[in-house]
Amino acid sequence: MTALPPGVDLRPATPDDAAAGARLHLACWREAYGPLVDPALLEAALDEDRWTRRWREQVADGPPRLLAVHDDEPVGFVTCGPARHEDAPLPFELYAVYVRAAWHGTGVAQALLDAGLGDRSAYLWVLEGNARARRFYARNGFVADGGRQHYRPLDAWELRMLRRRAPS
Repeated sequence: MTALPPGVDLRPATPDDAAAGARLHLACWREAYGPLVDPALLEAALDEDRWTRRWREQVADGPPRLLAVHDDEPVGFVTCGPARHEDAPLPFELYAVYVRAAWHGTGVAQALLDAGLGDRSAYLWVLEGNARARRFYARNGFVADGGRQHYRPLDAWELRMLRRRAPS
């Protein structure tokens, strides 16, 4: 497990975290995707009330979400679980790892990935233009496999990356 910066803890998200989690998620999207997509499309996709409802529902009924928290403020999260695509190349999917830009390079994202995914084989989708994320995933054994899909809400292309691990 990667060491966390002082004052940062990992803990499971609860429905009480929905509003703060949604704000975190929205902020991460703005930071990560703002330079990559049409600003009007990005803002149209970021309705805080809708995202808060989705967070509440997903935390209550979906796969686990693990938060990185500093001084009671979420600074990142990870969520993963069973593959959501019929043609999935692997049975497990990394749905999301997001960390606020101020925490990039601190080990928070690595700790979240390690805690959420462990040493599992998995696949993920990443925006084609998100070079920083693609490098992070590559350092963690993920390689692009040629899968590509259009992410309509942001009018952007995503690449599929996967990591195959030998069974232990």
